[in-house]
Amino acid sequence: MPPGQPWQQQAPPPMAPPQPPPVNWGPQPGWGPGQPYQPLPRKKSNGPLIAGVLIGVVVLGIATVGIVAATSMRKSVDDPAYSGYSNYTYTNQTTTTTAETTTTTTSSSSTRSTSTSTTKAGPKAVITLGDNPIHGSGLGAFNIDGCPLPGMNYSPGGQDEFLRAALPCIEAMWKPSFQKANLPYQPVELVMVTSQITNTCGSMGPDRTAMYCDGTIYWTPNHYANEQGSANPNHPGKYLGQLAHEYGHHIQWLSGILRASSQAQYEKGGWDTEAGLDLNRRKELQATCFGGMTLAPLSHGAVPGDVISVALSDAGSRGDYPIYPNRDHGAPERNAAWVNHGFKNNETSACNTWLASAADVS
Repeated sequence: MPPGQPWQQQAPPPMAPPQPPPVNWGPQPGWGPGQPYQPLPRKKSNGPLIAGVLIGVVVLGIATVGIVAATSMRKSVDDPAYSGYSNYTYTNQTTTTTAETTTTTTSSSSTRSTSTSTTKAGPKAVITLGDNPIHGSGLGAFNIDGCPLPGMNYSPGGQDEFLRAALPCIEAMWKPSFQKANLPYQPVELVMVTSQITNTCGSMGPDRTAMYCDGTIYWTPNHYANEQGSANPNHPGKYLGQLAHEYGHHIQWLSGILRASSQAQYEKGGWDTEAGLDLNRRKELQATCFGGMTLAPLSHGAVPGDVISVALSDAGSRGDYPIYPNRDHGAPERNAAWVNHGFKNNETSACNTWLASAADVS
């Protein structure tokens, strides 16, 4: 079964090629409501000027999206409920370097410039969404023998120790899938945020939820220690579940999905448009689903069962509540559905939110 039931410019000069957006813009990957970052200007229209009058701006509509997360429920591209994100591809422009070559003879010398493409050897991220190689068959979080975690204390130092002990287990479970998919892999970095900082994704303070940015999880220990309530108790499971979600963004970053989703939001007119928010929910709910996959191998005795149980329930209690101005992470019911879907299936193809119906990413 799929995860749950429905609920809910100014024109540039003619022929000028559109410029790609910066790598990082809009709300950055993480939990909670929209983040306090200033969005970039919306993409400019390519409409022509006729008799000196701007004739119009093309309005991009969103097709009613379909295709459930499980691969067995895929639909044809001709289906009216097709999401449109199955093969969204953004191609980076080739980086070139110019070298000067000097030729000298007995009577004269000449200099010519040659351009050569610079490419990095080894696997490369694929800047696509639904058809990204990370969604290939047989990919998931592999089993490990165990994951010894220290006793938890909720100080910044205690959280740091706990999370750093869990990360090698998570890395060991996921690295084989990147090798099978011929995608690049590198360990994620972890930074404890206890004061206001600025990184390449913007600014953040210690009072907000964790944020992922360019290979690094920025963790806010005081925020999580101060959370209270039956839905998010101070329990090790909450911390492991949150770490698994943020690591889900690392999977997206390594594979190229984060870059592709950022470009897609730019093409749709901005992250805070209806289409841009739909894309953002797909991104966040996929990270939630990947987080459920991370918990699956750990549930086979690697960590205590109550830690897994709380991690799953905590993920299911987060998301877009009615008080939030932007629905950019998906409703709590959707987060609960996707984290459990990933946990039960442990297949990246089951977490392909880019092919899911609009109801399943609401």
